[in-house]
Amino acid sequence: MKHARLMQYCSEYWEEALSENKIKITINGIETLCDRDDTILKVAKKIGVKIPHLCNDKRLEPYGGCRLCIVEVKGVPRPLPACTTPATENMEIITDNDSIRKLRANLIELLLSNHPNDCMRCERTGDCKLQNLSYEYGVDGSRFEGEKWDLPIREDNPFISYEPNKCILCGRCTRICNEVVMAGTIELTGRGFNSMPDTAFKKPRTLENCEFCGQCVSTCPTGALTDRKGRGKGRSYDLKKIKTTCSYCGTGCNFYLNVRDGKVVKVTSDTDAPVNQGNLCIKGRYGYDFIHSEDRIKTPLIKIGDKFVEAAWDEALDLIAEKFSSLMKKHGNESVGAFSSSRCTNEENFLLSKFVRTVFRSNNVDNCARV
Repeated sequence: MKHARLMQYCSEYWEEALSENKIKITINGIETLCDRDDTILKVAKKIGVKIPHLCNDKRLEPYGGCRLCIVEVKGVPRPLPACTTPATENMEIITDNDSIRKLRANLIELLLSNHPNDCMRCERTGDCKLQNLSYEYGVDGSRFEGEKWDLPIREDNPFISYEPNKCILCGRCTRICNEVVMAGTIELTGRGFNSMPDTAFKKPRTLENCEFCGQCVSTCPTGALTDRKGRGKGRSYDLKKIKTTCSYCGTGCNFYLNVRDGKVVKVTSDTDAPVNQGNLCIKGRYGYDFIHSEDRIKTPLIKIGDKFVEAAWDEALDLIAEKFSSLMKKHGNESVGAFSSSRCTNEENFLLSKFVRTVFRSNNVDNCARV
C-alpha cells in the first residue's frame, strides 16, 4: 500500500510539474502541447505542419525578416510571423488559407522583382528555396518590374563564390557568422537598395578576416553563396549524398559527401547531426582533395635498399611482426610502443591500446592529442 501511494504521489507530482511548463495550442485544428518558450514555427515543425520561410535557420536566433512564415492567430487583427511569435495558452492558429497564400505570393513577387532570372545557369537550381517557393505559389516574377543589381561575381578567395545579385537580404549568412562562428567576417553594409552582406571595406576574404568554415554557404537559401570548389560539378539532384563522420579530429562532426561518378565533388552540412548540428570547420568542409589525390598511397610499401617498392598486405604485415619480435627479443618489451590518433574512432584507438598491452605486453601507448 505504501508503495502504491508513493507511485501515485510521484505520478501526480510529475503531471503537475509538466503542466506548469507546458501549454496547449491549436494549429490548423490540431491540439498539441508545447513548451512555454516555443515559437509557433517550432511547434508547427514538431507536429509536421509546413510553414514556408527563407530567413529562418534552426541554428540561429529567430529573425522575422522575410515574413513568409506569416500565420493567422484568432483574436489578432493582423498576420504574425511564426518564427518570432511565442506560443501562448489556448492560442488558435491557421497556417494556410487563401488570404495567407495571397500575402506570401506578394512577398515572393517583391523578392523576385530584384532577382536575376537565370535559373537555367544557377548553381543552386533544384536546391534553391526561393525557386521552390516560387513554383509552389505560382509566382514568375513578372508582376513587379524593379531596378536590378548588376554586380560582378566575387571569386576573390579559393573557397567561396559570392553572387550579390542573387542575395535576398535574409541575413542568414551574417547572423551565422556572428552568432555561431563568432568571427564577424561579414555584416550587412550599405543602405536601402545598396544594402548587401559584405566584408569590411569590401576586402577580399583571407585567413586574416575569415575562417573559411563555409557556414555562410551552408545557410544561404539561394545561389548567392556557393562552394567555389564544387561549382559546375553537378546539380543537387545529380549528386549522391553519403553521410559520414569527419576524420580530421576526434570531435565526430557529421556531414554529407556529395558524390558524382564515383568522385567526391563537395561537402554539405547535416543540420540534424547530434554533435555539430551542421557546423563545420575549413578542414571538414573543404579538405577532401586527398581522397582522389594521385600522391595517395594505396598499397603497402617496403623499403629495399634506398627505395620503396609495393608489396602485398600479408608480406608487409609479416615484415612488421618480424621486426617487432626481433626488437622485443633483443631489447625487451618496453622497447616498443604505439601512438594512436584522434583522427581515428574511439573503437580503433581502444583496439590499438589493447593490442599493445596484450601482444607487446607493454604500457607504452600515447595519443597525439594528449598535450
